[in-house]
Amino acid sequence: MAADLYRLAIFMDSSCYLELLTEAALDAALAAWRKAHPEFSLLVLLSEESAASIPTLQAACRGAGIALAGAVFPALLVGNRLVRQGALLLPLVGTPAPLLVEGVSRPDRVEALAAQLADYVDTVLGDSETEATLFCIFDAMVPNIATHLDAWYLTLADRVHYAGVNAGSERFVPIPCLFDNQRCIGDGVLLQLLPQHDGAVLEHGYRVPDHVITATSASGNRIVQIDWRPALEVYGEMMASQYGVSIDRGNFYTYAVHFPFGILRADGEVLVRIPVALDEAGGIICVGEIPPNSVLTLLDAGSAGQGVARFVASLTALPVSAQDTLLLFYCAGRRMHLGQDGMDAELAELAGCFGEGRLRGALSLGEIGAAVSGGYPLFHNATLVGIPWRSRWAGQ
Repeated sequence: MAADLYRLAIFMDSSCYLELLTEAALDAALAAWRKAHPEFSLLVLLSEESAASIPTLQAACRGAGIALAGAVFPALLVGNRLVRQGALLLPLVGTPAPLLVEGVSRPDRVEALAAQLADYVDTVLGDSETEATLFCIFDAMVPNIATHLDAWYLTLADRVHYAGVNAGSERFVPIPCLFDNQRCIGDGVLLQLLPQHDGAVLEHGYRVPDHVITATSASGNRIVQIDWRPALEVYGEMMASQYGVSIDRGNFYTYAVHFPFGILRADGEVLVRIPVALDEAGGIICVGEIPPNSVLTLLDAGSAGQGVARFVASLTALPVSAQDTLLLFYCAGRRMHLGQDGMDAELAELAGCFGEGRLRGALSLGEIGAAVSGGYPLFHNATLVGIPWRSRWAGQ
């Protein structure tokens, strides 16, 4: 109990990390925040190892009359440390209630969710021209995230900034990973509108090689053919010729996560897609959709570390208060590419720039951010996402 309260005292301003989710520690945190802000809601980033504590979180928030929304991640970021246990509690004052929507992988839910989202934004913003960010957390197993993002932009356009991540298990197996006061679901998305917020920064830093290929046959998140040949056959040849790696079904996952695909967009943006499995026919399954006839290249993980300097420069250009938490999401695939030492070096660099005490976040399984050429939301892998985060919103 004493250790929990000590942690609470350290992280009380705009976030609180609790390693042990006891009823006493949760009640103390909620009571302290309520004393400062009678009306607030709670966003929780929960480690996968502590997922059994979801009923405890739900009961504590129901008992206190506090709206709860949360997601399960493989691990959390506290300062420049990766921790596998506990929860990060983020109080929100002056924000609307979140939306938790399930069944989003069904094609018939795409337009319905976009319409629901438009009503949500209209209710909060009305005719105001106030800046706002739509923060979303998807279940990583949802196969049509990019399709949803397209529908959202067709409905909302640049009325909001877009930022988000994927939650779930690092093993890429379905688990209930999104929750509110009553439910704990999979195949869903959690949506939170942040008023008076100027958006997030997303960066991967990969250098693009000269050799490009075409996904001549693709379906959802599966590449079936590359340049009219079986995808695995072409991928193996490219790995051997460009990087000297011999790949087959037996060692595919060991090597493939280090050499993701890059989708080359006409505006110069590169979308990273991490290969995670093979189907029986030799199709390559990736995290994120691959549009048919996409122009692809193979990316070398060794170049990814170049993105931190650009990431820092972009974040410092945002109107960020020295008191704001930097909510940082670090892709689990990026960690696999760079190794633990590479991740530690990047986190240490970020802590040196922003202060270790301001860094809070999670290991994510896919990321969402705006295109470099405009506000269009895009789904990425292997990136860093930074969101200036405060406990009081909408001028509160």
